[in-house]
Amino acid sequence: MNLEREIKLAVPAGFRLPESYLGGVVARSVDTQRYATVYFDTPDLRLVRWDCSLRHREGQGWTLKLPADRSSDVLTRRELEFAGEPPRPPTEAVDLIRAFVRTADLSPVARLGTHRAIVELETEDGKPLATITEDAVSVMDGSRVTSRFRELELELAPNASVEILAPLVAVLRAAGAGPVDNIPKLARVLGLLAQESEIALPQLGPDSTIRDLVCSALGRSVIRLFRHDPGVRLGDDPADVHQARVATRRLRSDLRSFRAELDPTWAAPLQEELRWIGGELGAVRDAEVLRDRLRAHSAVLPERDRSSAEGFVARMEAARAVARDGLMIAMRHPRYLTLLDRLIEATGSPGVLDEVALLPATQTLGRLVKGPWSQLRSAIERAVADPTDPVLLHAARIRAKRVRYTSEALAPIFGDVAQRFAAAAGKLQDVLGEHQDAVTAADWLSAEASSSGATGALAAGELAVLEAKAAAAARAEWPAAWKALADKRLRFWN
Repeated sequence: MNLEREIKLAVPAGFRLPESYLGGVVARSVDTQRYATVYFDTPDLRLVRWDCSLRHREGQGWTLKLPADRSSDVLTRRELEFAGEPPRPPTEAVDLIRAFVRTADLSPVARLGTHRAIVELETEDGKPLATITEDAVSVMDGSRVTSRFRELELELAPNASVEILAPLVAVLRAAGAGPVDNIPKLARVLGLLAQESEIALPQLGPDSTIRDLVCSALGRSVIRLFRHDPGVRLGDDPADVHQARVATRRLRSDLRSFRAELDPTWAAPLQEELRWIGGELGAVRDAEVLRDRLRAHSAVLPERDRSSAEGFVARMEAARAVARDGLMIAMRHPRYLTLLDRLIEATGSPGVLDEVALLPATQTLGRLVKGPWSQLRSAIERAVADPTDPVLLHAARIRAKRVRYTSEALAPIFGDVAQRFAAAAGKLQDVLGEHQDAVTAADWLSAEASSSGATGALAAGELAVLEAKAAAAARAEWPAAWKALADKRLRFWN
């Protein structure tokens, strides 16, 4: 797998690549290349609409590009290559994009001929910096060319600093290149439908309806789940499991928050399916969190005890592997694909009750926020009364999380003030979450120590001491986080 980092620029008529670039940068032209490429997608172009592409290039096999991070002009995305020939895409590639494809068939949707000029950029001592490619693309219908366009791409070398991109873009712009234009080749070929997301989020404002608010809240979490699904399947970054789990938690929280506005016969089955897949994700994520805590704390133990401590890390890694196997079975089951279809439908046609669907979203504000806020205050009062009880602190964390999620759902309407309140609730949630993680780790170590022999029990005890210190630090920290959240100036619903 490669991590692709690139910028694409528009190419006006008459543009030519410059002969020189930056001081200390050596430019080396590579022989021009010609490619015949076939892109595969569903009939309704789900892959390109999710910012993916699956192509076969003659003589080079298959390439899958997963959704890009488009938070800046620099696109960052995973790119994977597979051997094989058409007409059937590789099973391994299709598995990674199953959330986008679901049960639809993949077939050729575009055939391109490309003439590529390549310039490799290096430091004076031969270290790769970037590759510039200028493509002259012909869109083919059989042997007939139906249209042509040009594309200029600047891609960073794997170990190059992103800071080199801006000055290189400036050189290309000075030579006549157009502005940043990150429309993918396939979207350019296929037109407007390919540039429309499968999930259309409504633009929220003071006049938005309850239905708009529900569509927006559900849609943002569904997008999060879908975009991290391929990473969960790849298993190369724990953040993907974390984000997918967060998505299911937010969806369940939103269904709970909007329960008065939703048809219960529509919401309850969806809630149950989200609980199921969320549980599978949670089993993996909980094991990852505990493994990483054990690994970090093992590293600071005396050297004589590290081997025994690392044995606990190995046990938790084995537990994580078992949980991941279960998650993969679940994600490859038709039940999960049915849930994904239902989530797509929910973002455009949620089960909002007819009598409230078109009412102003602001009418729900008091109930949506005041209920979770009141429950959090009660949970905090109980925790203050018995500050060493981990069960009470865990309950307060759950309530803080619901307050945060509800506030974030309303932030598109109420703006920065709601976002600041949500951020304060998130801080309290994080501190209480650290406490819960430490307590969970200490309990697990206590249970494992009895079957670990004398040296293992000693290491478990040392690790448990570190967890106890972490829990104590969190207990000392959370009152300040609560005080900040309880500041009346943050209450945007007053």
